Amino acid sequence: MLTFTALGPFQAWAGGAPLDLGGQRQRAVLARLLVAGGRAVPVNTLIDELWAGGPPAQALSTIQGYVSRLRRALEPDRAPREEAGVLVSAPPGYALRAATEQVDAWHFESLVKSDGAPAQMWAAMDTALGLWRGPALAEFSELSWAATEAGRLEELRLIAVERRADAGLALGRARSLVADLEAHASAYPLREEAWRLLAVALYRMGRQGDALAALRRARAVWRDELGLDLSASLQRLEGDMLAQRLEEPRAAEAPATSSAGSAGSADVLRVLVADDQALVRAGLRAMFAAEPGVTLAAEASNGEEAIAAVGESRPDVVLLDIQMPRLDGLAAARRILAGERPPKVVMMTTFGSDENLYAALRAGVSGFLLKTAAPEQFLAAIRAAAAGDALIDPALTTRLISAFAGRSDPASPPALAGLSDALLDVLKLVARGLTNRQIAQTLALPEEEVSLMVKSLLEHLALFDRAQLVMAAYECGLVTPGEKAHFSSL
Repeated sequence: MLTFTALGPFQAWAGGAPLDLGGQRQRAVLARLLVAGGRAVPVNTLIDELWAGGPPAQALSTIQGYVSRLRRALEPDRAPREEAGVLVSAPPGYALRAATEQVDAWHFESLVKSDGAPAQMWAAMDTALGLWRGPALAEFSELSWAATEAGRLEELRLIAVERRADAGLALGRARSLVADLEAHASAYPLREEAWRLLAVALYRMGRQGDALAALRRARAVWRDELGLDLSASLQRLEGDMLAQRLEEPRAAEAPATSSAGSAGSADVLRVLVADDQALVRAGLRAMFAAEPGVTLAAEASNGEEAIAAVGESRPDVVLLDIQMPRLDGLAAARRILAGERPPKVVMMTTFGSDENLYAALRAGVSGFLLKTAAPEQFLAAIRAAAAGDALIDPALTTRLISAFAGRSDPASPPALAGLSDALLDVLKLVARGLTNRQIAQTLALPEEEVSLMVKSLLEHLALFDRAQLVMAAYECGLVTPGEKAHFSSL
């Protein structure tokens, strides 16, 4: 089945395999039609919104060319004169025809806006949050329509987090929600509902003092940031707690079954650690052993092992080093997140460069941590990722995306512009001397798919053989001679 993902790296999929959607602006055409929700977008609107600084003289024919190539990618078996069924002509423009379940953003919105009993709402919000793989439409953030839609979807995500928690409280699951709500309120301290839910969850656990302290924290933040006292509803909640007028906690029901991609149980988060330094793995192992509610699911010492371990252990969260031998963390993250119902991925690094952070966001990870971070930050990051919360300050994210807007990969040379991250991963491995079979094993891909990707690389770069691919990768600086040593054992 053909599917589309916009809640993270933008991509179209057929039978679980990513489709080649072409360069940045061509991909933006499809993304803009997706944002329209099935409604027609006039060609003039597409032109104005894709070339904000002024369209070129041949903009109309360029758009028509983009649409033609996208149709071939989305419906490769369609006969030459057969009418398109997915990216359709809808005078005076085009529209995307797909079922709600085929587009993650459409499916997500329908779930968030659904209604029902607490058990139904818990399941619906859990499923909705499991669809998120990273910032929505981040690669198009320099375009105003994409930034507006990303902001709207992010607000819906926060509502989903809060609706899930509200349903959980109604079901008597306060104990399992407190850690997630702490992370949510800390990340979004101006959201009234975040503080209300946290305070109620603490109160229902019998922690009245902590509940009142949470409201005091909210008051302090609001006074510092807004010059305001708590809202009337939060002041009433505070008064009810002081007078002990709140209803008693309800009896806890049996834990709900979590959807894949969210916490595997209501109480314990299972974490896979992938780092080539044994000392780092040992430190994290000790940290989890001392922390209730978090357990080590598996370990890996390189990206290839991490991909295999995810399939075997099915963790809730993966802590992944960005620089590792055999297969780097970014390539491993892309493969892990491309799987069906993937875990959340939090990237670790020794040096927090803008390039690394931007590349991690493009890969679709749920967070980015320095290895020097305090244990509390690691644990908060894991819990927040599992709950679907953002882990990187929104201002920092916006600055980085703005700084690198229009570049497919900050580390990618101009000669390789237009290549997807997946194709760049394959090109790096070709340049390091791996055969198609070895690349397939390293990236956990079918060998036939790797063969097609190598063919696509040759066509894109107008080259004739594998040796030329190797030279192109080295000449562009995509790989350096020293990197080949990492693969000497293959």
